Amino acid sequence: MKKRFTEEQIIGVLKEADAGGKIAELCRKYGISDATYYNWKAKFGGMTVSDAQRLKALEAENAKLKRLLAESMLDNAALKDVVGRKW
Repeated sequence: MKKRFTEEQIIGVLKEADAGGKIAELCRKYGISDATYYNWKAKFGGMTVSDAQRLKALEAENAKLKRLLAESMLDNAALKDVVGRKW
């Protein structure tokens, strides 16, 4: 899935709103909905660009670890099935 905005751009939009920009005008300017703005604010509110980059790296690492765990659990289940069969 391609995202239209990077974390840096999202944080820039949020900082514009914090500086006194009206939310409705910002949403119209960037072509986003109010709901998108508030979702961004919930996720990225109060972050700096380096925090957002660190969050992205941690999310990628977490996804990789979850995938490795799922693969090892699948292998473990397959081995238990083979061992449990009667010859």
